[in-house]
Amino acid sequence: MAKSYAEWLVRWRYVIILATLVLVAAAASGARFITFKTDYRVFFSDDNPQLLAFEQLQNTYTKTDNVMFVLAPGDKTVFKPGTLAAVAKLTTASWQMPYSLRVDSVTNYQHTEAIEDDLIVADLVPDPAQLGEADLQRIEKIAVNEPLLVNRLISHNGQVTAVNVTIQLPDDGSGKEVPEITAFARNLVKEVQAENPDLDVYLTGMVIMNNSFPEVSIHDQKTLVPIMLAVVLLTLVLLLRSVTSTLGTFLVIIFTILSAMGLAGWLGIAVTPPSASSPTVILTLAVADCVHVLVTFLHAMRRGADKTSAMVESIRINLQPIFLTSLTTVIGFLSMNFSDVPPFRDLGNIVAMGVTIAFIMSVTFLPAFVLLLPVRVKPGTDRNTRFVDRFADFVVARRTPLFWGMGIVVLTLVSFVPKNELNDEFVKYFDESVAFRVATEFATENLTGLYTIDYSLGNGENGGINEPEFLQDVERFANWYRQQPGVLHVNTLTDIMKRLNKNMHGDDEAWYRLPDSRELSAQYLLLYEMSLPYGLDLNNQIDIGKSATRLTVTMESVSSNELLETENLAQAWLHENAPYMKSSGASPSMMFAYIGQRNIRSMLTGTSIALVLISLILIFALRSVKIGLISLVPNLAPAAMGFGLWGLLYGQVGLGLSIVAGLTLGIVVDDTVHFLSKYLRARREQGLSSQDAVRYAFHTVGIALLVTTLVLIAGFMVLHQSAFKLNSDMGLLTAITIGLALIADFIFLPPLLMKADNKAR
Repeated sequence: MAKSYAEWLVRWRYVIILATLVLVAAAASGARFITFKTDYRVFFSDDNPQLLAFEQLQNTYTKTDNVMFVLAPGDKTVFKPGTLAAVAKLTTASWQMPYSLRVDSVTNYQHTEAIEDDLIVADLVPDPAQLGEADLQRIEKIAVNEPLLVNRLISHNGQVTAVNVTIQLPDDGSGKEVPEITAFARNLVKEVQAENPDLDVYLTGMVIMNNSFPEVSIHDQKTLVPIMLAVVLLTLVLLLRSVTSTLGTFLVIIFTILSAMGLAGWLGIAVTPPSASSPTVILTLAVADCVHVLVTFLHAMRRGADKTSAMVESIRINLQPIFLTSLTTVIGFLSMNFSDVPPFRDLGNIVAMGVTIAFIMSVTFLPAFVLLLPVRVKPGTDRNTRFVDRFADFVVARRTPLFWGMGIVVLTLVSFVPKNELNDEFVKYFDESVAFRVATEFATENLTGLYTIDYSLGNGENGGINEPEFLQDVERFANWYRQQPGVLHVNTLTDIMKRLNKNMHGDDEAWYRLPDSRELSAQYLLLYEMSLPYGLDLNNQIDIGKSATRLTVTMESVSSNELLETENLAQAWLHENAPYMKSSGASPSMMFAYIGQRNIRSMLTGTSIALVLISLILIFALRSVKIGLISLVPNLAPAAMGFGLWGLLYGQVGLGLSIVAGLTLGIVVDDTVHFLSKYLRARREQGLSSQDAVRYAFHTVGIALLVTTLVLIAGFMVLHQSAFKLNSDMGLLTAITIGLALIADFIFLPPLLMKADNKAR
């Protein structure tokens, strides 16, 4: 059958080339529909419980997406006329930011004080230019002692301050809003720094993080894909030593990437940071099928076959193993549909389409193209083949010590798997070259953090937030949180109520406590709200029915485990001390903290199903239950060894690594399938012994496996250079796993076969 197909292919090569160009153009035209999602919410499925809890909180209160300007004066003194004037001007200008809902800073903070029987609510810094030394000292004293400001908008030492802009992004936005907001914010930074050369301004916040995702991805595509393409072409030129073959492979790669991304556009798959790595992954995988076809083809020509006969023989020998490896790779990537992270599903589906297209191209367009152009090879034995033959003799001669030695290495590395700890810090999804991470880490070290936990605390009664008992419980919960490690700030309504109570008692510090009656609380709150200017109301802290209030905890850059531990302790405190107002913590930080665990659980299911399917396919295709079961060892060992080595070297598994087992499963099977198919061909067709069959397998496919593995490792190591940590870590561990897979297939699989399949044929 394979031979008949090869002969048909030779006869219709011109039609095949023309049809390929037409179909690629049709598929690639879908690229115009590709959109880029810039919202961190894309990492969460619609039914994600943490996302649902966060959206419910967002619907109850105002949004929390923000842009934060962090200002650090060179003389480390915020409270001087020039710096305060810059803060005030930036505060005013920030109201013009697209989609801005609220602007908070130390200058427009609504300070309250009593003058005789009146409650005065006004900006803490009304006019910086008119301030004298005494005024500056008074303002500084108020600011650094105000719980609502310190470690939120002003550092405890008065050296760093911030202007925080709350953004109301449209629920069904076009994706253009985030870049528009970011551009506006960056222009403001330039203006402030131009007018105040001694003032450093850092830009952070959730909107800036959203914008960093596409910027990093676009940068990666502009740099990593060309680098990878150059690495692949150089490797092919050196190892194949055929310009025509290299050119044919290059065209297959380009056509495959264009077609896969175009089909993604036709299917409405939006590009996100993880799925943006699809071209690099496809580029890497598309090479493998081409190499197997071309290595066999060139080998046959060096032995004296004409071009057409050599191609027919190559397709006859390689069609089944290439089909099997492509199928198993597709299954491996499709297993990512079990992921709890939609962008990983998109990555899996796009790459699966790419692998399918690459297979079709490698057995249609590539042979037709190579046959169309002149191919020059020198007759004789390839020195690379001589090297592989010597290595095969070594493996056969040393099969027993290699079997036991490799077995010990496998078990040793696997024993380190438990050293891995599931952990993540979403700010560190970006490396130190990304401005957002630099700004966020500066803000966390000097002022406030991006990691938050929000609670909606209520008693279910309209106006119930004015109940003294309720306010006391909220205050106790806030004070408990302030004692927890890693907590920078707790924003709570009770601080406002205490200050108002003090104001209404002549600013007597003895009255800085919660009101004693519900009526007083309601009166104070009403009087305060009526005095607040537009845009600075309490809708971000109180629900419409005044039955619940929002409490926001800001933390240092803690790991997901630390964040979850803190939330678990908080739930235990609420259960024991105030069960009636029990509320789950909700925030982007909480969403990212849970997603790694959820994704590993879902991917275990997907990987297990993929493993069963791949095993059944191999047993059926290889027509041997024993050989199919033997193949499980080199298929499973590399990922286990890779995670063991990772545990030994790094010990922390994040979201990006949670998909590696499923991702690599389909890839590492490729080497095993090619080796086993050649081994079985030698046993069944040529009647060779298991030792000679191993030599035959090395001779016919060893170089191809070496080339494809080197290309795969190079490709994923290039991906490791990504500034996006999820892609970077995934690339590194995948490269390690693929390298270990080659070692297993070259050193462990042959001795295993010779021990388990030693009957003469």
